[in-house]
Amino acid sequence: KGKCPEDGWDESTIELFLHELAIMDSNNFLGNCGVGEREGRVASGLVARRHYRLIHGIGRSGDISAVQPKAAGSSLLNKLTNSVVLDIIKLAGVRTVTNCFVVPMATGMSLTLCFLTLRHKRPKAKYILWPRIDQKSCFKSMITAGFEPVVIENVLEGDELRTDIEAVEAKIKTLGAENILCVHSTTSCFAPRVPDRLEELAVICANYDIPHIVNNAYGVQSSKCMHLIQQGARVGRIDAFVQSLDKNFMVPVGGAIIAGFNESFIQEISKMYPGKASASPSLDVLITLLSLGASGYKQLLKERKVSFLASSAFLKSAAN
Repeated sequence: KGKCPEDGWDESTIELFLHELAIMDSNNFLGNCGVGEREGRVASGLVARRHYRLIHGIGRSGDISAVQPKAAGSSLLNKLTNSVVLDIIKLAGVRTVTNCFVVPMATGMSLTLCFLTLRHKRPKAKYILWPRIDQKSCFKSMITAGFEPVVIENVLEGDELRTDIEAVEAKIKTLGAENILCVHSTTSCFAPRVPDRLEELAVICANYDIPHIVNNAYGVQSSKCMHLIQQGARVGRIDAFVQSLDKNFMVPVGGAIIAGFNESFIQEISKMYPGKASASPSLDVLITLLSLGASGYKQLLKERKVSFLASSAFLKSAAN
């Protein structure tokens, strides 16, 4: 069904499933001799076992989401992972998301890929409006894509730093909407900054016909962040939101999920990725979600919320 199973699988079942996928790849065919074949050959048995002999990677040279004929198992792994992850994003609160894919790059480079895709839609644009967040990879993601970040300073409300909506709209009028590639907002980061005002930003982006890319690096685990994205898409415009695999799914660093509400735009982003890609992040997150099951992931979300409330109460009592 392409959904995360309600109850997690045991390790033996997961390994059997992965071996079933692996024998569908041509490099694992009995009697196969890959003369001149550059993919699917590894010298070390340890490396082969580490990757469950899923050696071909995912995608083809022109599209990371494309099916690879000689690697049916790896292609199926890719399709299933994206489908299961989409199910989890809906479960976590963004119920109207239509498409997503796992990309073997961390959040910063995944944001860069989104910006480069928008370049073709807005060739005159040179600026990205960015409510300030003191995190270097977010800043570098825009510069690496060849755009000029326009930093919008936040405003202090009580003990929180919030988005200056009036400053964002004023800057759009000053620079001209056609010269702005997108608004680059953030759901969660380090205190005292709080999530951007996504709903208000989404409305502004809709009104001025400006794309809106959301850095949701930590957000899947937070019902508040996911609610903001859902509401922003409902009342205004959010073109894509990007989340880290390691921060939200407890897997090794090196992967992210690019998701959105317009299926064709997310497909455009996937086609922008040059060449084939490593299957490791997809494999890691699929194993993790099959192990946890939907019920296990929901339980972790509940535990995180309880832990946050307990930690918050402790800090408030200590401050008093």
